[in-house]
Amino acid sequence: MSKKKKFQGTNPELENEILAIFKAKQTALFNHKQLAARINYQGDRNDIIAALNNLVKAEKIGEIERGKYHYIQQMSQVEGRMDITARGSGFLVTDEEGEEDIYIAPGDLNGAFHGDKVLVHLYARRRNKRLEGEVVEILQRARTQFVGMLERQKDFSFVIPDDRRMYTDIFIPNENLNSAKDGDKVVVTITDWPKKAKNPFGKITLILGQPGENNAEMHAIVAEFGFPLQFPENVLAEAEAIPTEVSKEEIAKRKDLREVLTFTIDPADAKDFDDALSYRKKKNGHVEVGIHIADVSHYVRPGTALDADAYDRGTSVYLVDRTIPMLPEKLSNGVCSLRPQEEKLTFSAIFELDETGKVYKEWFGKTVIFSDRRFAYEEAQEIIENGKGEYSEELKTLNDIAKNLREARFKNGAISFESEEVKFRLDEEGRPIELYKKIRKDAHKLIEEFMLLANRKVAEFCTPKKSGEGVPKDGKSDKPFVYRVHDAPNQEKLLEFSQFAKRFGYKIKFDSDDQIAHSFNDLLEEVEGKPEQNILQSMAIRTMAKAFYTTKKSGHYGLAFEHYSHFTSPIRRYPDLMAHRLLEIYLNNQKLPKGMDRDTLEKQCKHASEMESKAAEAERASVKYKQAEYLKQFVGRVFDGIISGVTDWGIYVELIENKCEGMIRLNSLFDDFYEFDEKQRAVIGKRYKKRYMIGDSIQVIVKKTDPIKRTIDFNIVANAKRFRD
Repeated sequence: MSKKKKFQGTNPELENEILAIFKAKQTALFNHKQLAARINYQGDRNDIIAALNNLVKAEKIGEIERGKYHYIQQMSQVEGRMDITARGSGFLVTDEEGEEDIYIAPGDLNGAFHGDKVLVHLYARRRNKRLEGEVVEILQRARTQFVGMLERQKDFSFVIPDDRRMYTDIFIPNENLNSAKDGDKVVVTITDWPKKAKNPFGKITLILGQPGENNAEMHAIVAEFGFPLQFPENVLAEAEAIPTEVSKEEIAKRKDLREVLTFTIDPADAKDFDDALSYRKKKNGHVEVGIHIADVSHYVRPGTALDADAYDRGTSVYLVDRTIPMLPEKLSNGVCSLRPQEEKLTFSAIFELDETGKVYKEWFGKTVIFSDRRFAYEEAQEIIENGKGEYSEELKTLNDIAKNLREARFKNGAISFESEEVKFRLDEEGRPIELYKKIRKDAHKLIEEFMLLANRKVAEFCTPKKSGEGVPKDGKSDKPFVYRVHDAPNQEKLLEFSQFAKRFGYKIKFDSDDQIAHSFNDLLEEVEGKPEQNILQSMAIRTMAKAFYTTKKSGHYGLAFEHYSHFTSPIRRYPDLMAHRLLEIYLNNQKLPKGMDRDTLEKQCKHASEMESKAAEAERASVKYKQAEYLKQFVGRVFDGIISGVTDWGIYVELIENKCEGMIRLNSLFDDFYEFDEKQRAVIGKRYKKRYMIGDSIQVIVKKTDPIKRTIDFNIVANAKRFRD
């Protein structure tokens, strides 16, 4: 531990230490407490404040608002990723934690699109204004393909992009139309953006169909977020060449578990089964539970087209009405899928447990299994509840163990994020005809707990325990692994959520990690079934840090695990495939092959995290489309809702009945001139001071919906007559 520093009053040494922090983080804001913590200063806080005042007078730092200080840039340039809003403004987001986002005015984007890696020149900061800059170089395009509608003229055409963050139309010369017709929904690739041209040039690469057609819109969402609609021919050829039968030679190399009772539990409409459970009673009263995962790594080898394509995709994408798989159907629904009454190759984690969930023995390795039975969740749940049916005793024992594992997690500080999920029931043409709540019962939780156990134990096994086991003095193991990590939430977000929950009568204590976990769990349990359930659950999830993949072990806060990985879904997640390959290497005491060093694995983890984020965005976009399509039949109808968000352009409202979310535009509120107050997180009338805040109950009327734009417009009921007029 570093020696604590003490200073008597202000002095140049203290000022230089503080200034060094600002120089190292040139776009960050600091207060005196944060600075004291960074230099481990234990003296009088007034010394820090005096030093800051001296630096402000010397114009080396500035005070943007009371108590918040920033570095005064000297013609600095910063790299980062562009985040462009639907209104055309941009923000430069850097990778450094704590860095302030830099505002880029529409006129200063200079051709940069959302997600692009760019170099930005920083302007001198004006007092009480956010940091601003101008894009001076586009270092790397995030994407060159866009989805939109073609508008044809006599001599030229334009594609109007669907993505509202794409602020310019794309010019299409006639020779690049590729037979597309006026009004077609298309995929366009940008080919050039001449310096003097107002718009980028492009060519049509795919015709999706007519706007509003279900298939065209779903394909548009997939393409919009950068996922391929089809597998390349060489990838399909490699998949087709894989034999469907398991050879005797391969079985001989593995632990043979074909005689052990094994079954799968999945959704009724599932096609890919990547996990199975086996059950065997031991003479000592313990139970041997096997978690068997499809051995994708046996079929998808590094250096193949199959592997390269799976890596690029990173994950399967689950839209409302379809799945865009990471692997071709021959693998995802066939060779790798653990279908009943078929011999399958698996990678297994096998545990000997008692009924409390205590693990006595563990084993990891390659296996061959035979699934005796496929259960849908509903079937398994009925057997668990009634105690009757096939394998009722085994299911009851597994459920009891799962409950004990779950209870132990919560005692250890895990948080129960079970957000209310609404599903669509669709007709034969894909139109939504009903919305219903998805209910998680014991059968779902049973599978979840054993998957969590396998993921945790695999991560523990692959993590060196002592400095003599491959961990040098710098703390970095020469046996890297792929972890799924989840950091603790920051105090500011916790305080903000605490104040928000307080408005509903709930208390959040955050003096310690245990208090945070217990407070969140109590709140999530207490709100169940209440109108504010979904908004509070959503806000609680937003308060938490995002989970991501990395080779740097730092634990999983939400699950309260010191070690955690993703091992159980290699059919649909590339990081699980990476984990399988590393586990096999470590089980066989082999050296890491070329291309599996820590730096390469870390880059692959970052890519996987990015693709996971894009998949989540695509899934949300498909939900927005179906919500707008569903509410079209209810235009003019009044619903009860809860305000779920406020911005300077509108008030977002979630309907209690069906969880659809839409917006009341501020320019549709005629009783006053309303402004967004960022500090109070409220929209406030300038004259009468009426305010709308997140969590407020409100009645709205459905004004209009636009499925193609994925928007829903509401009016407040008080304005309903004006709307009807």
